[in-house]
Amino acid sequence: MDKLKLPTYGGQAVIEGVMMRGRQSIAIAMRAPDDSIVIHKDNLGSLYRSQIVRIPFLRGMVLLWDALGLGMRALTISANTQSDEDEKIEGATLIITLVISLAFAVGLFFLLPASIGHFSERILVLLFNFDPSQANTVAWIGNLIEGVIRLLILVGYIWFIGRIPDIKRVFSYHGAEHKTINAFESDAELTPQSVKRFSVEHPRCGTAFLLTLVLLSILFFSLLGPMSLGLRLASRIIMIPILAGVAYEYIRWTANHMDSPFVKWIVKPNLALQRLTTREPDLEMLEVSIAAFNAMRAGEEDINL
Repeated sequence: MDKLKLPTYGGQAVIEGVMMRGRQSIAIAMRAPDDSIVIHKDNLGSLYRSQIVRIPFLRGMVLLWDALGLGMRALTISANTQSDEDEKIEGATLIITLVISLAFAVGLFFLLPASIGHFSERILVLLFNFDPSQANTVAWIGNLIEGVIRLLILVGYIWFIGRIPDIKRVFSYHGAEHKTINAFESDAELTPQSVKRFSVEHPRCGTAFLLTLVLLSILFFSLLGPMSLGLRLASRIIMIPILAGVAYEYIRWTANHMDSPFVKWIVKPNLALQRLTTREPDLEMLEVSIAAFNAMRAGEEDINL
């Protein structure tokens, strides 16, 4: 199989399952409480066939926003599969949950570090008696502190939730998703025993995107000058989609050039962080991941008939 012509499939771990996304369809396979595998299939919207997906940087902002919605939908479907009828998440409850989750993520990973960076500048001025002509230097140091804090929060948060038993299982399904895609891209047989020998790491992983986003934020924000706290917080929110677009293009480029020794070297931090977000799956988890992948591929073929 010619690797240059392989479609770039993606996926996501969900509760007791895996979502696989193709060019035109998605499939979610989940292990139900009765031990059966439940599969949910759907077609992607027209967005994925529009001209937007051909425009660098803009496509990253748009597709990642849509991917966030798809991911939350997949998580909701998987949660409802594990729940009783009267415990299902839907309607207003689902919307409120999504809004709170998004607000929490923005607050924790962007606004909190920005606030710490701002107040660290105040402390630096008091401790070292910087005069007004050195405001840019103080701002640069404060932005660097902010970036380091953001990176530490990201790694610490992933490490902390990875110790929760239920999240450990999600991380194992994450590993199963990566193994399945790696096996497909190596033209291997898609059986649990065959897929098991492949790596749990993958260069297009969402974890790699998050780390790239954080590292880019250190670079971008360090170029900004002195700001009031309000303007600083507003700039962090405004810059998120821009950083996301750049991070998307970087991940896309590195994934397409993994044969280069230089690219293999620069993606090492991204692959290393995946050791926190993936676990070795068992054969039953691999069975679920393969079922999701095959269902997605079948959906793609049905659309193209």
